[in-house]
Amino acid sequence: MSDKKDMNPGWSRRSLIKGMAGVPLLGAAWWAGKKFADEVTGKREEILNTLDINAVPPPATGPMSGDPVRVGIIGLGGRGGHLCQSLGFATHDRMKTMVDGAAENPNDTRLKEFMDQENLNVNLAGVCDIFEVHAQRGLDSFNTGDNSCKRYRSYLDMVNSPDIDAVIIATPDHWHTPMAIAALNAGKHVYVEKPMTHNIAETYALRDAARISDAVFMVGHQLRQTQSFLAAQDVIGKDILGHISLIQANTNRNEDTGAWQYHIHEDASPETIDWDAFIGSAPMVPFNTEHFFRWRKWWAYGSGLSGDLLSHDYDRINCVLNMGIPDSITSSGGIYTHQDGRNVPDVMQVCMDWADPPNAHRHPSGTKQGMTMVYSATLGNGFTRSTKLMGSDGTMELGNKLTIYTDRDSTKYADLIESGVFQPHTPVYEYDPAAIGGDAVTSATTTYFADKGLLWTYRDGKRVDSTFLHLREWLSCIRNGGKPSCGIDEGFEEAIVAHMAGLSYKLGRRIDWDRSSGIIVPIEGIDLDEALLADQERLA
Repeated sequence: MSDKKDMNPGWSRRSLIKGMAGVPLLGAAWWAGKKFADEVTGKREEILNTLDINAVPPPATGPMSGDPVRVGIIGLGGRGGHLCQSLGFATHDRMKTMVDGAAENPNDTRLKEFMDQENLNVNLAGVCDIFEVHAQRGLDSFNTGDNSCKRYRSYLDMVNSPDIDAVIIATPDHWHTPMAIAALNAGKHVYVEKPMTHNIAETYALRDAARISDAVFMVGHQLRQTQSFLAAQDVIGKDILGHISLIQANTNRNEDTGAWQYHIHEDASPETIDWDAFIGSAPMVPFNTEHFFRWRKWWAYGSGLSGDLLSHDYDRINCVLNMGIPDSITSSGGIYTHQDGRNVPDVMQVCMDWADPPNAHRHPSGTKQGMTMVYSATLGNGFTRSTKLMGSDGTMELGNKLTIYTDRDSTKYADLIESGVFQPHTPVYEYDPAAIGGDAVTSATTTYFADKGLLWTYRDGKRVDSTFLHLREWLSCIRNGGKPSCGIDEGFEEAIVAHMAGLSYKLGRRIDWDRSSGIIVPIEGIDLDEALLADQERLA
């Protein structure tokens, strides 16, 4: 490889400095450079003083002292394994992956982060999984010198056990509500994965159960722990962006895992899987490993793009804006990239409209009112697109870092734009809580999750597992009291939005929300839940 100086003969940084050594104007050049630097510093201070954004961590959760919380895990698949790891209990296969990764790549910090993770003072006291291999893996991994883990054949046995204080539910979507309600009725604390329900009726039933229970209920939207989102809340609170009229969010993935083509275990069979227990309320079909391991591809067990991915993007915007359920939702899309028997779409666009968002900044003129959020997803392309909140005075890009641009036609910042302090199309503020350095990722899907803050966030420049922080908050509420950041009310809004989006897609029409009565507007002659969960890809 040729030296860089050969690419530009006669010119290099070293030769330029050497050539200028005796030039009398060097002092003047230094002075001019210093003057420029002072001007830049002055502009930076003016920008920071004008915006006054406070990127501070959330209030500290309480101590993990006292008796250990005895937790049971229901569902020890991929997500269940991650949740256990965040509690401090890695399965043998996960531990091997971390050890091998650290040995092969010095930038792979997963093992160190796990070993440095705070002790949450938890006993992983029970595992319930209808796949024998997963259940045995849990017993083999979690029965140690300082932890005793029991296998429960039925979730009812677990939630009714006096040896269990709290349960984590990481199952297919159609089991979330029955298990959560049974646990709440038994007085057990509940952490349930998103979406918290599989249909509309369940959403109201679970809300009722959670509201009358003294147990702590939390939905697995760990994005609420993302540090940049906390700074974004301050941006919105200070009306830095002006009237927000449009939000753009998206999911782009283009690999098997991202398209829910999960690994099918070689030991799966009718002898190792309790098929009846898997089916539950879903229509009975013959034993099928594709349905068991790749359940997200069918409405009978999952919620497709709307429940699995839109739900995260909606919730992370809701935690910043607190805008609640939209007045209407319109969805479109189809199965365009994976002709593999699935009946949920792999390409989807969802348009959500608020005529008057409950927590929008008011403008005296009355001319600025209303907001649209557009979510689009494809499982056939991996190009990265940022989430954008577009206001009359500025635009905010939001992921694991936060960037703000002023609008060239802003009235609020007109003087600063004219003076050159604010330059449109150039970031006026960027907040990146990440430490400088390499963070190992293993796939395109991992990169997607990381960019959004789904896998990790940062505290004081140190990378931290977002799920760990979310579970710590749940455990703190159990031990010390307090309200979780994603409790039943937040989960209710997320679930209703996911179901409205799914319904609009299935029916090919707009779905409306009646804010005053708190219900989805009925459609004459159509049972909304039947339509939502119908086997057909679309009904219209």
